[in-house]
Amino acid sequence: MRKPRVILEGYSYLEGPRWHEGRLWLSDFYTHRVLSVRSDGSDVRVEAEVEGQPSGLGWLPDGRLLVVSMCDQRLLRRETDGMLVEHADLSAYATGHLNDMLVDGSGRAYVGNFGYALMSGDELRAADVVRVDPDGVTAVAARALYFPNGTVLIDGELIIAETFGNRLSSFELGSGGGLGERRDWARFGDPPTSTVVSEVLRGLTVAPDGICGDAEGAVWVADALGDRAVRVRRGGAIVDEVTTGTGVYACALGGDEGRTLYLCTAPGFAEHERRDTREARLMAVEVEVPA
Repeated sequence: MRKPRVILEGYSYLEGPRWHEGRLWLSDFYTHRVLSVRSDGSDVRVEAEVEGQPSGLGWLPDGRLLVVSMCDQRLLRRETDGMLVEHADLSAYATGHLNDMLVDGSGRAYVGNFGYALMSGDELRAADVVRVDPDGVTAVAARALYFPNGTVLIDGELIIAETFGNRLSSFELGSGGGLGERRDWARFGDPPTSTVVSEVLRGLTVAPDGICGDAEGAVWVADALGDRAVRVRRGGAIVDEVTTGTGVYACALGGDEGRTLYLCTAPGFAEHERRDTREARLMAVEVEVPA
């Protein structure tokens, strides 16, 4: 069994890892910072401070950073002088905190949200994914997903992890950025029939959180309830697994050869447990198939 090594430790709750221009970028929720580090965890830089709590990250074609501001339901843009400005206000669409995001090669951002107040114990509600065009124009891209979370683009398909849906869903990406009908890309069990979160959690085989794709078209999935990351092929077959002994909430492939699987880990995801503690770690392990 491969044993992941610790790259960073002493953080609140790490999310949204992205390999970009030779560095790993990621968000630390409760210190409100976007960070970047070298492949070995050295040279930690604070890239942005986001009062509304940073999450998903991506880049416009001209290199400007986009960052999700979860709590105030905005998408922010870092200008060339380092200032953060509003790229889009998504409060008219989101029924919970904003979540992860994918930015495609044209600069279109696809942003999910919780759908309900997860940390307050509300009942589960489905959520929409919103597309934000490079000029900031917004539109609903996909409707009624069960906690849309990590997203990856593979061969013209947008694949979205539905954390409470027991599945990865895929959508054909149109030339103008529109999405086709939802299809099962990987199904791990039945979708929820209850709106009581504790009941839904008991019915999950895999709770897909952050995801990333590899060169063979498989998807690495952070299993938020399984203390592991699993490599999944279309249809749902699990063909590889990395266990950590603690919660795994996001993953990214990177490193000089693209064969380092980075894992964002913490003892749990509850805000009241993570907000004032510094137990989150970034871990890494080498895998065979590169990004």
